[in-house]
Amino acid sequence: MNVLLVIGAILAFLGVVLGAFGAHALKEKFPEPRYEQIWNTAVQYQMYHALGLILLGILSMDALLGNSGLLSWAGYLMLAGVVFFSGSLYVLSVTGVKKLGAITPIGGLLFLVAWILLFVEII
Repeated sequence: MNVLLVIGAILAFLGVVLGAFGAHALKEKFPEPRYEQIWNTAVQYQMYHALGLILLGILSMDALLGNSGLLSWAGYLMLAGVVFFSGSLYVLSVTGVKKLGAITPIGGLLFLVAWILLFVEII
């Protein structure tokens, strides 16, 4: 079983669920209208990185790249990035607690490091 593919597929599934949930069930429950856009940003980045995890999973099956620890690190950093970035934005969107916005850049940084690791592995 390829863990990166499994995690990517689960995050993509949850991204669709959370996107629909935000568009329908939460539409009238956001503290302010701008929080709907914040929710959508969280879903968008979760989906991008779910696809990134699927890409990493596919690359990890390649004979040349398959034994790379960098691909695994990149995958786990993407997962952590989703938790910090998207997770903080989801909670911010429904609670309006602006202090949670301080956590979001940590997730963004984790995303960047993950993509850099992929770049390093490829070159």
